[in-house]
Amino acid sequence: MLQLNQELKNNAYPGRGIVIGRTPDGKQAVTAYFIMGRSSNSRNRVFVTEGEGIRTEAFDPSKLEDPSLIIYAPVRVLGNKTIVTNGDQTDTIYEGMDKQLTFEQSLRCREFEPDAPNYTPRISGIMHIEGGKYNFAMSILKSNHGDASSCIRNTFTYENPLPGEGRFIHTYMHDGNPLPSFEGEPKQVEITGDIDSFTDMIWNSLNEENKVSLFVRFIDIATGKYETRIVNKNC
Repeated sequence: MLQLNQELKNNAYPGRGIVIGRTPDGKQAVTAYFIMGRSSNSRNRVFVTEGEGIRTEAFDPSKLEDPSLIIYAPVRVLGNKTIVTNGDQTDTIYEGMDKQLTFEQSLRCREFEPDAPNYTPRISGIMHIEGGKYNFAMSILKSNHGDASSCIRNTFTYENPLPGEGRFIHTYMHDGNPLPSFEGEPKQVEITGDIDSFTDMIWNSLNEENKVSLFVRFIDIATGKYETRIVNKNC
């Protein structure tokens, strides 16, 4: 099992990342979503609360250049399901599952982002908590090694995730031009501490120059009640 802080500290630019797992005592479901940026447009963002989820907003609206791929709702809640993604496919999943489609089926109409030459992968996660039971799934839609004519679709499902264990998926393997897409299955990482120490660990492990915002949520598996933390570099 990998140490999440080391995975983050040793990668100056993982891009956007999703962590989903379970606390060591097994009582709470955990998710975290962070965004990073290299351009001034990407860095000009904050997370704000919207309903039971969050939305990205421009920190300085006068400096907003292109909102198409940076303004979206990363987190939405549909009944006992929490959706976390790195783009507007959050809405696609929400609307699809509201019409009784599965997580995977909902994403079949989407692919990677049209930001050549990077073709940033769309990464998504969904947490399902019902009757004291918890499972989650993760998805990545990415180009075929930079070939935009071919989309690779991977979905990973985790039933009854183990205490103290999580999975981590991010958009880029590391910094570069073009940026190389994430490869392999989501990384097995250790989940430690309470919500505040977990939030601090992630935020302090992200590259200082490139980090932008972080969202963390702990959900009580027995009751469905949750706690949320949001950290913005621009504040």
